[in-house]
Amino acid sequence: VSLQIQFEHPAGGYRKLFETCEELSETVPATVTGRIPSFLKGSLLRLGPGLFEVGDEPFYHLFDGQALMHKFDFKNGQVTYFRKFVRTDAYVRAITEKRVVITEFGTFAYPDPCKNIFSRFFTYFQGVEVTDNCLVSVYPIGEDYYAATETNYITKVNTDTLETLKKVDMCNYVNINGVTAHPHIERDGTVYNIGNCMGKGASLAYNIVRIPPTQKDKSDPIDKSKVVVQFPSYQRFKPSYVHSFGMTDNYFVFVETPVKINLLKFLSAWSIRGCNYMDCFESNESQGTLFHIAKKDPGEYIDLKFKGAPIGMFHHINAFEDQGFIVVDLCAWKGFEFVYNYLWLANLRANWEEVKKAAVLAPQPEVRRYVIPLDVHKEEQGKNLVSLPYTTATATMYADGSTWLEPEVLFSSPHQAFEFPQINYKRYGGKNYTYAYALGLNHFIPDRICKLNVKTKETWVWQGPDSYPSEPLFVQTPDAVDEDDGVLLTIVAAPGAQRPAYLLILNAKDLSEVARAEVECTIPVTFHGMYKP
Repeated sequence: VSLQIQFEHPAGGYRKLFETCEELSETVPATVTGRIPSFLKGSLLRLGPGLFEVGDEPFYHLFDGQALMHKFDFKNGQVTYFRKFVRTDAYVRAITEKRVVITEFGTFAYPDPCKNIFSRFFTYFQGVEVTDNCLVSVYPIGEDYYAATETNYITKVNTDTLETLKKVDMCNYVNINGVTAHPHIERDGTVYNIGNCMGKGASLAYNIVRIPPTQKDKSDPIDKSKVVVQFPSYQRFKPSYVHSFGMTDNYFVFVETPVKINLLKFLSAWSIRGCNYMDCFESNESQGTLFHIAKKDPGEYIDLKFKGAPIGMFHHINAFEDQGFIVVDLCAWKGFEFVYNYLWLANLRANWEEVKKAAVLAPQPEVRRYVIPLDVHKEEQGKNLVSLPYTTATATMYADGSTWLEPEVLFSSPHQAFEFPQINYKRYGGKNYTYAYALGLNHFIPDRICKLNVKTKETWVWQGPDSYPSEPLFVQTPDAVDEDDGVLLTIVAAPGAQRPAYLLILNAKDLSEVARAEVECTIPVTFHGMYKP
């Protein structure tokens, strides 16, 4: 099936993805059609916003709604569904005070009108109250599970009951201002993550943090978090927005895009002018994109300058080493404009014709492969250094010693994004691989599941009328031989249907339907999640 099939959505059913829903007091049975593979035993966990307004105060941005955790449990061919709001400070205080209390990504929290000017003056000097609304993802650290967003707070949750256990401030352990919701996790359970930090003399850098696996003495691995390597920042007071990073067997890859956080604005204007996080982003139109690499163990920054045309970038697909090169596959958005400018809820809830009109102005999505040469010689000026036989990506040395990277385009179609990518991570994370799976965004509206062969560029698609899926997670068949021997799990919103949401299980080989488990309640948008065996 060609990815060019463009479903239209005149009924605007996608609006249901951005509507508040109630949490559940007990698990709900799902109606199964098809057969649930017997190796699925455990839970699919997902996170996203579930509360889109408090009292009569709305949240304005896609990343503002309060965190709701979803769980589908598999047992003996049966499926149950459960969900609960994460009891973050942002959520608890909003519910208690019936107003937006903590400023979110795109929504400013007004000061409490009951407090007088003096108390406001003092809270201003205590610094910024950073949101702990962990609506983006969930991942394991040691034997525990944490819900996360992109701030310094992660929230420990019980993945059986979905109860909130405790809020953890990563600033108490390592020099970091925040960590991403996209850590890399090794086979032994070691967790790596990246975040920006303040270095010496208030200059900026990006730190890679290592959290060790489960400790023999049962102590908390977070206590032993360490910064393993530091990447320099192109601008002293303006770090780039970082959402994920690449990791191979021996290297870290950090892509520094031209989308910047204006720290001075972030720190000063915040309490005075009614700023939110979105107000603090700007683009550096002259920087382009910088590609940094570092050795993993022991951590060591490799001071080589790799540059490319400006892109916005949220998700790495995979990275691997081959014959003295690092191959980096990622989901790019062309240009230097911040894609989050197009994710205001008002945009996403508009009529279909309006949704399309707005999206046409946005940066264009593209799946790209960059190749970084590890061995760079001065005298090779002006010549392509990439000698891998299977890619058209190039790396050309300039007179100033920097190397210009031109990507190979693996997939491109106007306003159709291959996003929220997933691979067979357990076996192929950081290794030479063939298949990527993704959520297809049609003018930012998620309406299909895609598969891409990164070697041949062949594509497969699953889609259905008035059906809005979420990121597909790959689960391998036990004793699998082939890389794509397994299933994809995704949650689909089907607003017009008798049962308005379902868990969909697809055969990862050809995206044919294996089974679905339908529930009686609507399920809003979810971003990321994990399968817990």
